[in-house]
Amino acid sequence: MSTAVDAKYTPQSYKTDEHPIWCPGCGDFGVLASLYNSLAGLKIDPKNLVVVSGIGCSGRTPGFVKSFGFHAVHGRVLPVALGVKVANPELTVIGAGGDGDGFAIGGGHIAHAARRNPDLTYLIMDNSTYGLTKGQYSPTSPVGYKAGSTPYGNIERPLNPLAMLIAYGATFIAQGYSGKPKELTDLITRSIRHKGFAFVNIISPCITFYNTYKVIPPRLAEVPRDHDTSSRPKAFELALQDDHITLGVFYEARLPTFEEGVADVIRHAQAAGPSRLEQIFAEFS
Repeated sequence: MSTAVDAKYTPQSYKTDEHPIWCPGCGDFGVLASLYNSLAGLKIDPKNLVVVSGIGCSGRTPGFVKSFGFHAVHGRVLPVALGVKVANPELTVIGAGGDGDGFAIGGGHIAHAARRNPDLTYLIMDNSTYGLTKGQYSPTSPVGYKAGSTPYGNIERPLNPLAMLIAYGATFIAQGYSGKPKELTDLITRSIRHKGFAFVNIISPCITFYNTYKVIPPRLAEVPRDHDTSSRPKAFELALQDDHITLGVFYEARLPTFEEGVADVIRHAQAAGPSRLEQIFAEFS
């Protein structure tokens, strides 16, 4: 849920005095610019915004966004973001991470965040490499990818983030490209507006260790106009095709959020009164 106020916000309203130190040409610059544009369009008060990140180049994101921020330990973006959202459901909470942080050490958290359906947005900047630690292969690196950790080529098949999130039950799933900032801004805006767990996989090339700027654009395609975003089978079908890289919204559904469930539990507990709580404590004492 986004919290908006009647004020004039521009992308500059969300920039801090910290200047990004990513490599010139890094795709994350495009992601950050799209995030600024999205926040400005939604008129979100920085005081009601929290950005949580993990480890990696994308982990620097909270420092560049005027908001409350938390730089979590490796792979722990989602538990922290969920804790923030449950503590104060009125906040707009955005998680920012990379493919290594999110799908390797943090991979176990994605399934549970998706099934719980908290009202937060998770942006993955997917460059298919560990850029911060000198270009080792990552969970989304293609077979044959050569790096310091795979000098003879990667032998592991890459994960399919979109198919994973569809299977896990995320209620908003989309894919964007950092080289298409206008379209990416729209996807981020839609993900923040969505009430539930929103996942956006963003192809964000690493200019230094895995420069895919020339090979990606010819493979890009938009989600077909007649695609049914309410159908999980159709979303799977679209996610599993590998002839090209599809951009747009794959799936969207409205289901009860985790915070709504927590609120119901609290109401039931309060209605039952202190005697019921004492009875429960007595049963387990």
